[in-house]
Amino acid sequence: MSDLSAEDAKLVTLARAARARTRALEGAAVRDSDGRTYAACTVALDTVELTALQLAVAMALASGVKGLEAAAVVTEDGAVDEAVDVNVVRHFAGANIPVVVALGTGEVRDVVHT
Repeated sequence: MSDLSAEDAKLVTLARAARARTRALEGAAVRDSDGRTYAACTVALDTVELTALQLAVAMALASGVKGLEAAAVVTEDGAVDEAVDVNVVRHFAGANIPVVVALGTGEVRDVVHT
């Protein structure tokens, strides 16, 4: 995580913690335009399924934020695929928002932009 800014590294740490607390498939964290952070994990129930990133964005929206600066997703394999759907960030915050994708160890695999 040394190539990340301190604030982006914090997002990875928060996403790792959310994932570890619940033993979920993934964890995510977002930082809003005021610098506040929101962390979440995958929700997989019979009646509702949300990715960690979808839930983190929803939590930020529910708190009344006006925009996002960055996001991080921690997954088991660190792959950018349908499990890391950055479209939820793009739809809310627009283009060119960095989304850090990391392994459960915190090793950064990629930084994609919306």
